[in-house]
Amino acid sequence: MELLQQLSATFADAVWGTPLVMLLLGGGIFFALYSRFLPYRHFGHALGIMLGRHDTPDEPGELSHAQALAAALSGTMGLGNISGVALAIAAGGPGAVFWMWMSALVGIATKFFTCTLGVMYRGRDNLGHLQGGPMYIIREGLPRAFYPLAILFSVAGLIGTLPIFQANQLTALVREQVFPQQDPTLTGFGIGCVMALLVGVVIFGGLPRVARVAVTLLPIMVVTYLAMTVALLLLHFDEVPALLGSIVSDAFNPQAAGGGLLGIILVGVSRGAFSNEAGVGTEVMAHGAARTSEPVREGLVAMMGPVADTLIVCTCTALVILLAGTWQDPGGLSGINLTTNAIRQDFGLTGVVLMFIVTLILSSTTMFTMWYYGAKCFGFLFGADIQHHYRWFFVGTVIFGATVSIDVVFNLISGSYGLMAIPTMIATLMLSGRVMAAARDYFRRHPY
Repeated sequence: MELLQQLSATFADAVWGTPLVMLLLGGGIFFALYSRFLPYRHFGHALGIMLGRHDTPDEPGELSHAQALAAALSGTMGLGNISGVALAIAAGGPGAVFWMWMSALVGIATKFFTCTLGVMYRGRDNLGHLQGGPMYIIREGLPRAFYPLAILFSVAGLIGTLPIFQANQLTALVREQVFPQQDPTLTGFGIGCVMALLVGVVIFGGLPRVARVAVTLLPIMVVTYLAMTVALLLLHFDEVPALLGSIVSDAFNPQAAGGGLLGIILVGVSRGAFSNEAGVGTEVMAHGAARTSEPVREGLVAMMGPVADTLIVCTCTALVILLAGTWQDPGGLSGINLTTNAIRQDFGLTGVVLMFIVTLILSSTTMFTMWYYGAKCFGFLFGADIQHHYRWFFVGTVIFGATVSIDVVFNLISGSYGLMAIPTMIATLMLSGRVMAAARDYFRRHPY
């Protein structure tokens, strides 16, 4: 296990170096400037689209705009908002949160461009079904010489979309907070089997069932979690300004935790990408299934993801962890348990129970969506006609994730996310001119 941890850490560190961070941050800044901040200026219209005012039932695609956003958010707004933030603070200190914010702000523009392309360049699989995602953007929109990038994305996607992180963190919460006296191996295997059964029931119903479950459960759980964290912050409201100040000051402190300024930036951006997935490309696969013939319209819906995901939910999590003060001396706690312990200090067992319910639902909805992403990568590589076999493999990895260490799981998924971002960002930068041409045409026809 120690060798596996070392190999996974080396893999993640090699991928999440300065070049990739510059690609994500620099690319997002370029999209914002190149578009003259167009995505930021049309939030009202994006909200109207999400609320169904512009749904077109007869147009191509599987999901409504709201369902596509819910499916995408169920992949992004999950344990990355709870565990991922805890891991970011533990690795980079409070300053890492600031760089998560920065990744989200530029991620708004990035998601507008990537998800607009996800609809513009949908392609047919070998069964003739319409599909979206970075691999199809590359295949349909770029010269044949760039096809290896589509393969790279799909291979990395098969690993990065595995449900092992969600299974691991739910198991950790139950093992450490709910049944701390039980045998950890048996607990992990048992929880893994139960989760595998739950996931199997949903994903064998296909994407429409996944979207219906996400639309129903995700808002309830997010509101519950926000209510819990906001209530805690209100109890200690006088301390919040100082915490926000520490986030900003530590972000530029070369002596802070995380290996200096560059180390903090690397941690913050990588955890931000893990949380909101802007530029990674997973969300493009969900939005590419939207029922619309207006690519720009879906890009506008998609750009709301980083706001809800990172700027709101992740910020609440960060403040709760910093308020507890245990991140500097966690006592062996990490990820989900660090966040839960912070909430337990004020809400006791009630807080633990609520965290378990929230974690169960968020991890489940994320796993449902990750199956869809992984299946699309599998279908692109090996053929949609045998794609249904992937479900069995996916369900099996839930049990694997429940029985291995958090370090191995997080490094493996995080490194794979980084690999996915490379082809996604390269293709989006190359095709950005076509996105702006489509945007100008859209707003000429629909002046809001």
